[in-house]
Amino acid sequence: MHQEHHSSEQDLIQNRLQKLSHIRSRGDEPFKHKFERSSLIGEARAAFEAAEKEAADPQEIHVEAVLAGRMTSFRSHGKSAFADLRDEGAKIQLYFKKDALSDGAFEALHDLDLGDFVGASGNVFRTRTGEITLHVRSYELLTKSLRPLPEKYHGLSDVETRYRQRYLDLVANPEVKEKFGRRIAMISAMREHLTARGFAEVETPMLHPIPGGATARPFVTHHHSLDQDMYLRIAPELYLKRLLVGGFEKVFEINRNFRNEGLDSTHNPEFTMLELYEAYQDYLGLMDDTEELFVSVIQQVLGATTLTYQGETIEAKRPWKRVKLFDAIREHAGIDLEAVPERDTAARLATSIGVEIDETLGYGKIVDTVMSDRVVPYLVHPTFLYDYPVELSPLAKKKRGSPALVERFQVFVGRLELCNAFSELNDPVDQRERFQEQARQREQGDEEAQYLDEDYLTALEVGMPPAAGLGIGIDRLAMLLTDSASIREVIFFPQLRNL
Repeated sequence: MHQEHHSSEQDLIQNRLQKLSHIRSRGDEPFKHKFERSSLIGEARAAFEAAEKEAADPQEIHVEAVLAGRMTSFRSHGKSAFADLRDEGAKIQLYFKKDALSDGAFEALHDLDLGDFVGASGNVFRTRTGEITLHVRSYELLTKSLRPLPEKYHGLSDVETRYRQRYLDLVANPEVKEKFGRRIAMISAMREHLTARGFAEVETPMLHPIPGGATARPFVTHHHSLDQDMYLRIAPELYLKRLLVGGFEKVFEINRNFRNEGLDSTHNPEFTMLELYEAYQDYLGLMDDTEELFVSVIQQVLGATTLTYQGETIEAKRPWKRVKLFDAIREHAGIDLEAVPERDTAARLATSIGVEIDETLGYGKIVDTVMSDRVVPYLVHPTFLYDYPVELSPLAKKKRGSPALVERFQVFVGRLELCNAFSELNDPVDQRERFQEQARQREQGDEEAQYLDEDYLTALEVGMPPAAGLGIGIDRLAMLLTDSASIREVIFFPQLRNL
């Protein structure tokens, strides 16, 4: 085992295949069906430490354990040997002594390799150097690993390899597993928070006849039996709001969305969202609920409301800062885009402060570009930006008393956009006009403009109660709570170009 690193990978694989053959030749099966453990390694360690505290004499301690896991190190010393065994939660040292094992079992250790899954039973004790160890009475190979682990076990650092072969990354870098554990805890905390407040978790289609609910370019596929093109979901919004029409009052879905857009540090074409809708609520009430949800999740996952993201300490305690979008642009960009709600003037103003504006962008997208370029870099501490131009939000209700704006907010923390929310548009006549405007934008070349959805308009005509809706980017929130600079760090299998 200890000579592995001096050979090429193909030689090592060949060597392991020979061992596989040798194991089978003596009548052993190197890929077992099942193994009964008495406990996890962490539980066995805890049981031993508890027994230690109660025992007056270490000789009186007797903690038996049957453990299983991956072997991550091996050291031979003549008639004895040591190995490290790691399961999902912890690691323990194994001690093999020739005269404590059955005939041939000690010699058979030579057929084991780093990366093999092994089951072992014996007595837990503490060595003279203070290490909790299992004195192995019997062991068996559960799965033979035919490829070596990454060099020196902790050596997998190449980012491309880490993302492509996440299984190796998880084996080689325990902190990566901890990061995903935090993501899992975060999603559980969200579910618990919403369920406790009377929200029903629902599921809606991922194959849509018409893509809708967001401004994005969709992926297209084809259903052969129906002989029609379908679109992978870009958002569940229009289906969740159909449920409001049908009588559900509080619904949420933790959903996968697909958007045919570029890849960067905050975008993956397949991503996870939490979307929720609440009848009889508006965006101001939802702002309070959103703040409560975020703080609850942060507190539950981190055990505190203070966190560090990319070298900056962020305080997430309530209340969070709330700023009107156009006020934030005036403050940070030094221009007033609200006073001139007209495309060419807005473009000139943006260009005058050095923001590049594509000639195809309309007024709303110009405001959005200035916000991204000049406002977001200042949004480190939790901030609500609210009241957006109507052109940007075809599914949001117009602001009471200000028809050029919609009742919409976004949350930014650590310069990351974490969510989008609004008072939902439930006027079918207004919604049809907005869809028709989106159709005009599509004709002018905007591939992200929304499609007109007649069935959704029919649902609105049946009647949808006043409501507010929220979408939270699960992957972005995971970036924040794990201090990750890239979205690829918090998605098990991020999208990569084919080799």
